[in-house]
Amino acid sequence: MNNTGRLSEDVYTAADARLADADARVAALYPGEPPGRRPVHTVYVPASQYRTRLVADWGKRAMRVFIEEGDRLGLTPDVAERVRAKLFTEPIEDLRIDFEDGYGHPGDDVEDAAALAAGQTLATTGGTPFVGIRFKSFEAATRRRGIRTLDLFLSGLLENGPLPGGFVVTLPKVTAVEQVEVAADVLARLESAYGLAEGALRFEVQIETAQSILAHDGTVSVARIIQAAAGRCSGLHYGTYDYSAGLGIAAAYQSMEHPAADLAKQLMQVAAAGTGVRLSDGSTNKLPVGDALPTAWAEHLRLVRRSLENGFYQGWDLHPHQLPTRFAATYAFYREGFPDAAKRLRDYADQTSGGVLDEPATAEALARYLLGGLHCGALEESELPFDRTELDRYSRRLA
Repeated sequence: MNNTGRLSEDVYTAADARLADADARVAALYPGEPPGRRPVHTVYVPASQYRTRLVADWGKRAMRVFIEEGDRLGLTPDVAERVRAKLFTEPIEDLRIDFEDGYGHPGDDVEDAAALAAGQTLATTGGTPFVGIRFKSFEAATRRRGIRTLDLFLSGLLENGPLPGGFVVTLPKVTAVEQVEVAADVLARLESAYGLAEGALRFEVQIETAQSILAHDGTVSVARIIQAAAGRCSGLHYGTYDYSAGLGIAAAYQSMEHPAADLAKQLMQVAAAGTGVRLSDGSTNKLPVGDALPTAWAEHLRLVRRSLENGFYQGWDLHPHQLPTRFAATYAFYREGFPDAAKRLRDYADQTSGGVLDEPATAEALARYLLGGLHCGALEESELPFDRTELDRYSRRLA
């Protein structure tokens, strides 16, 4: 039997040549999951409320309600202790100082002063692994105001210290892909103006308009948004209420779990898959305060868990009392699943026959799951049959 086959080398060479451009395009557009930590939430705080002790104050308020009412959550002792430790050491992972809907339109002089002051405060405070601002949209009515706020905020920040690690800004209410292109250009101009390294300024795009999902010509604009950002887009964040209202959904039925929300988020997932752009679910506006605390906590626990199970590992929190349920749901998600995930990945690594035959892509997902648990404090490295280097390797499918 001829074991050399019947095709000449010319066929192999021709296939390589014809696909060379496609190979390069795929490698550039789909680099895979970026290394490093991602936050489990983004806390939005109106710029008018931002102050030096904000993170500590949120932590105290969250800890107080957790101590007083935490038994309602029915947590295991292990998860409860981890939540308590988290609220004490790192109550906010990602802070966004909001100059958009949460801030309003107080007038240019007031916003100018607030932008400078917020930058100065951040420079002397820090306190969160990820931080940034949300400025006003690049629609015609607010474009100049949004750019000026970002410029003044950076002035106040960088004249008093370096750019914080994990710094990211948020572009809201995209109604045309060209707005993303211009935002990327503005960030490049700001890098030059402030002497920052190229690519130092990155942004998230809020998916909160129908046009950010489907463009006027019928194309899927959320995919085009990622490319229009020219490598500066770090995330896509779903905006629950603006998006729902824009579709004509009555206020009583606007929700992270509405079918319209699921469609938008599934398109976000498909568009972002493999690009290195991370996803965030939205928020619930049912705040756990007063008599509403038990029902609001129950809903928040359920919605956070639902997001995690659907592949959205980040969401928005709007009130200190949402922090206990954010971390409770997140920690339970990782604590409950890690024994099986660790065994499956260990079996895959050792090529051991087990009850599940996993593919390389699933091994990658298992490693990312375990890393997510480690990064947020749900898991300890000593619990797992891997060191961090091994997990990093499997999470990038290089094993």
